[in-house]
Amino acid sequence: MSAPVAVRTATAPTATVPDRAGRRHRPWARYGRRAASVLAALALWQSLAQFRVNFWLRFSQFPTVTETAREFAQRLGGPTYWQDLTDSLTRILGGFALAAVLGIALGTAVARSPVISDLLGPLLEVLRPIPAIALVPVAILLFPSNEQGIVFITFTAAFFPVMVSTRHAVRALTPVWEEAVRTLGGGRWRVLWSVVLPGALPGILGGLSVGIGVSWICVISAEMISGEYGVGYRTWQDYTIVDYPGVFVGMATIGLLGWLTSTAVEVLGRRVTRWLPRTATRPGSDPGRRQRHAARRTDTAGRQEREREREPS
Repeated sequence: MSAPVAVRTATAPTATVPDRAGRRHRPWARYGRRAASVLAALALWQSLAQFRVNFWLRFSQFPTVTETAREFAQRLGGPTYWQDLTDSLTRILGGFALAAVLGIALGTAVARSPVISDLLGPLLEVLRPIPAIALVPVAILLFPSNEQGIVFITFTAAFFPVMVSTRHAVRALTPVWEEAVRTLGGGRWRVLWSVVLPGALPGILGGLSVGIGVSWICVISAEMISGEYGVGYRTWQDYTIVDYPGVFVGMATIGLLGWLTSTAVEVLGRRVTRWLPRTATRPGSDPGRRQRHAARRTDTAGRQEREREREPS
């Protein structure tokens, strides 16, 4: 007689699930909130700069949103802006790709091999706290051109987040998976490709997401110091000639490029980890779908149990 009580208890949470019509409007509400937050920030910026507000924080020298937008539109029509954009993206993609390959390889090797951990672990831990931008003098001494030095700075900035996240993710894997593959006759490479890398992939992707953001910070700083062309170089040049709308155009460009590249890494990560269970965070997703499926299964089991109780023995 306890089965009906269990069924009622399991089906109770389904009352809190929103109806289908409400779910259809939820994505538009989320987009509306996001757009409203951006518009509110732009309106605040326009008001503070237009009325030259000076109350502890000084906005008297700030360009307005309209002045920045006018400068942005003007630069979009010239070749210099696109050359700077291409140079910065080339440096970022080259350094980040190299950091991703070497960071994942060395992070896995340090986590899996005690010998490599003893040989490289202390050296990596000594170098890791050094800011990548502090290596600009080293890059100038090492490489024959500024271009190679900037790529080296970008690589260094992304390498350590990727390496550390990979090392921790590999060490956190449960040994049962590896033992199961070895029991079935799998060798070292089979374990690596079938267990270690797929199991550590979520942690690796987290390191890649952090690494691409740090790479943008350091490549812009390196371009300001020793670059020729690039978004960072152009932004610093605008500052030296007191072209503040141009400075804000550079800042907006850096923000947009960083957002686009980080989003690309996250989208790629979701595609290569489609086998992982997901929480419903995307617009239009149904957060109560799993609860309803579980409740229906429990309800079906309860009906079958009641039918068996009614059958004559």
